[in-house]
Amino acid sequence: MTEQELQRQRDHEEDLARLRGFRPVDDTFMRVLFRDNLPLAEYVLRIITGKEDLRLTKEETQKDLVRLVGARGLCLDVHGVDDQNQQYDLEVQRADSGARPERARYHASALDVETLNASQQFEELPTTYIIFITENDIWKAGKALYPIDRINAATGQAFDDRQHILYVNASYKGTDPLGILMHDFLCSDPDDMKTPLLAEKARYLKTDPKGVELMCKAMEDLREESIRRGEEEALLRSIKNIMDSLKIPAQKAMDILKIPVTDQTKFLSML
Repeated sequence: MTEQELQRQRDHEEDLARLRGFRPVDDTFMRVLFRDNLPLAEYVLRIITGKEDLRLTKEETQKDLVRLVGARGLCLDVHGVDDQNQQYDLEVQRADSGARPERARYHASALDVETLNASQQFEELPTTYIIFITENDIWKAGKALYPIDRINAATGQAFDDRQHILYVNASYKGTDPLGILMHDFLCSDPDDMKTPLLAEKARYLKTDPKGVELMCKAMEDLREESIRRGEEEALLRSIKNIMDSLKIPAQKAMDILKIPVTDQTKFLSML
């Protein structure tokens, strides 16, 4: 067995060990849990928003928002659209720093840009819900749910722009539907989960050979993506170094490095 094959085998064994510990609050696991799983997304959004009649017509994981050339891109964990064309962005964040207010603001803005075409009026912007499920109680008030909506500071009235930001505290312990759901989001063992839709898919991904294969493929893709990003960061440093040392614009620096024209826009947006 070659060294490359041995490394691949070691990676696979490590992936299996990681898989056993995965919980829905881990984004790698969460994205596969919700992939092509509209009923699960609909159920979770109903519990979080309190909208019992919510009906999703579309659900997508890892949706890229890239409409503005040169702007920072976003990849949404789970994106949903309901029968009223209301938009939902569902994110999980284990690190408190990943759920800063500025990030929620950017997600909301990017979703607005993505959903309003050039010929449309501002009034046609859809209602949006940006939802962060955080492992910790980042607002430290002991609440299960923190709804963030704008108000008119002078009058105290709602500033009805139909943009809603919700922080869900996964550490909340309660016997209500949201407390039960958050209990399950922190479970690594499907047998301990109380939500049938969640437990069934988690059990499939952790114990069924086909499900395990799906998860291992997702982790392998993540590993390759990390390598690719590392290579991109190294190339970006080279571009900056050449620009600084030769006092030339980015375009010429990329030409020197023989970066394909098709890739140059991406690197320009990263500078």
